[in-house]
Amino acid sequence: MSYALHIANKNYSSWSLRPWVLMRALDIDFDEVLHPFTPGNGQDFREISPAGKVPWLVDGGTVVWDSLAIVEYLAEHHAGVWPIDARARAWARCAAAEMHSGFANLRGQHGMNVGVRVAVAGRSPEVLADITRIEDVWNDGLLSFGGPFLAGLDFTAVDAFFAPVVYRFRTYGVAVSGAASGYLETMLTHPAMQAWEAAALAEDFRDPPHEADLLRIGTVTADFRTAARA
Repeated sequence: MSYALHIANKNYSSWSLRPWVLMRALDIDFDEVLHPFTPGNGQDFREISPAGKVPWLVDGGTVVWDSLAIVEYLAEHHAGVWPIDARARAWARCAAAEMHSGFANLRGQHGMNVGVRVAVAGRSPEVLADITRIEDVWNDGLLSFGGPFLAGLDFTAVDAFFAPVVYRFRTYGVAVSGAASGYLETMLTHPAMQAWEAAALAEDFRDPPHEADLLRIGTVTADFRTAARA
């Protein structure tokens, strides 16, 4: 079985991170195909991906688009995508689905930008509500299944779905309490997450809309990325 996973820039693309980090964590072999967010690119992939967006997975003649669909496709062929325990598996699927379809305010106002740190001028009540709900989900999973990951001992798809939030919380200085605080560190030090971050910091291209979003949110206090391409 030979997979090709099509993704966008690691610094920005939260949707791409999910299947990528899961496949790396589970040692599922794949070829990475990068489609950079660059001026003039247009990000129109409809000739290849039915949705015209990243990520998408190619397995021979099968094309699977949407991050949740990719995860479920992988679960049909590989062990460990979801927890073995039935109760943990049900919880993990619910939490991943909630992340997949929800938290629009957090996404809109705290876009993923792995390599920077931002002092936020202020957060709307809607964003604060999203943060509180995510903290509650994390603490519920960690306390229910013993950690160190959300559904137990092993990194599974539910952790992959919250991986972009981990970067968002660090970038924008979001503090969480309880077991969720330790979970942030667990995720940031996971080898697959560190591999993604190292590649994100090495990118020398910038996407103007993503960069402009930072200035609307607050003040950039640190930028750890490779210098932008001239």
